[in-house]
Amino acid sequence: MISSKRYAAVDVPVNGRIALSLSYRGAAFHGWQAQKSGLATIQKALESAVSKVANHPVDLVCAGRTDKGVHASQQVVHFDTSSMRSPRSWVFGCNANLPRDISVNWAGKVSDDFHARFTATSRRYHYVIYNHPIRPAIFADEMSWFHYSLDAKRMHAAAQCLVGEHDFTSFRAVGCQSRSPNRCLHFVNVKRYGHVVVMDIKGNAFLHHMVRNIAGVLMAIGSGKQDVDWCRQVLEARDRTQGGVTAAPYGLFLTHVEYPEPSPIPPSEGPPAIINAMISGQSGVQMDDDMWDISRPAPSPLQS
Repeated sequence: MISSKRYAAVDVPVNGRIALSLSYRGAAFHGWQAQKSGLATIQKALESAVSKVANHPVDLVCAGRTDKGVHASQQVVHFDTSSMRSPRSWVFGCNANLPRDISVNWAGKVSDDFHARFTATSRRYHYVIYNHPIRPAIFADEMSWFHYSLDAKRMHAAAQCLVGEHDFTSFRAVGCQSRSPNRCLHFVNVKRYGHVVVMDIKGNAFLHHMVRNIAGVLMAIGSGKQDVDWCRQVLEARDRTQGGVTAAPYGLFLTHVEYPEPSPIPPSEGPPAIINAMISGQSGVQMDDDMWDISRPAPSPLQS
């Protein structure tokens, strides 16, 4: 929510380098990056809206490119403009020209050396899994669905080998264009809230599909398909073919982008409010072990 008090003292026209903080629901888009094919992307929609407010074409730079179907509760972008506009005008002007799936939450002038991507010191993602034998009809695009029982404690234990600086070749997409596979993870936490399992992961930066590939490995471990030590074996193999299935994009949220203090970017409020409410509401839910019987095939009549 935008505070009127925030803009009361600084709502004066500015130009130069402008930063925006925004959120979006990625289900209807083919990822962040604009494509020559003309497919709907977050970048294409936002650049169109910002250009209308600026009254000239703009090129946006984002903190982290998200894949098709991935959401964000905090994405940060910057652009350069000669047009004089107030922060309020950037926010409300952009939102008036954006689809309902995208909302600019904050705008402000930043220094000329600020860079949404390269100045950022860390990114944080939340991956939300609806763990139930029956697929969800509600929020199906905001949660990943896994229909076998997951042991969140096993997943958390397995993920601890990923913390620190490592070569994450086994967890990068084959087509990843990053020059180096080395990344530093600050933490990976996995916790269950009733029928919802949440992976909370923070690092200096992430490779293409890295978060989803980590989630895929941890779900294989959580379901009992693989041993806890398998995550370490995959990491040390430095071979993507050893890493298993890439988890679905549904349920993945970019939730925090951090910059050196003092930062001109307002701090993130974390996952979307509806996800926080869902988690808190599930905290007292007791798991019914019998419910998993429906996901298991009935024994053959020939079996004793």
